[in-house]
Amino acid sequence: QVQLVESGGGLVQAGGSLRLSCAAAASGRTFSRYAMGWFRQAPGKEREFVAAVSWSGVNTVYADSVKGRFTISRDNAKNTVYLQMNSLEPEDTAVYYCAADLQMRLIPTIRPSEYDYWGQGTQVTVSS
Repeated sequence: QVQLVESGGGLVQAGGSLRLSCAAAASGRTFSRYAMGWFRQAPGKEREFVAAVSWSGVNTVYADSVKGRFTISRDNAKNTVYLQMNSLEPEDTAVYYCAADLQMRLIPTIRPSEYDYWGQGTQVTVSS
């Protein structure tokens, strides 16, 4: 069982920054062995991929809409993955979820169906 808890969401003006954190607690599992992803879901829309990082932290993948603005990273010593969000836009408003993929993929997957555990989400609201 893996428990994921997101934090760091809030209200920010367009052009501002936020850093989301996702702390993992896993019984009998090692955080450093699974890939982590961030997804988001806006009202009335489907959940969409934002960014992912491989278990090693070497490989990252980003949605085109956030490339150059968001950065995903992980600290395996702290069992935590981060999403640094800069130059935020009103279109970034959504509930942000972190997820864990227990497969040790070389390149992290962008498919929500391939993630095994999910956090409860944290709200990010960007005002114009």
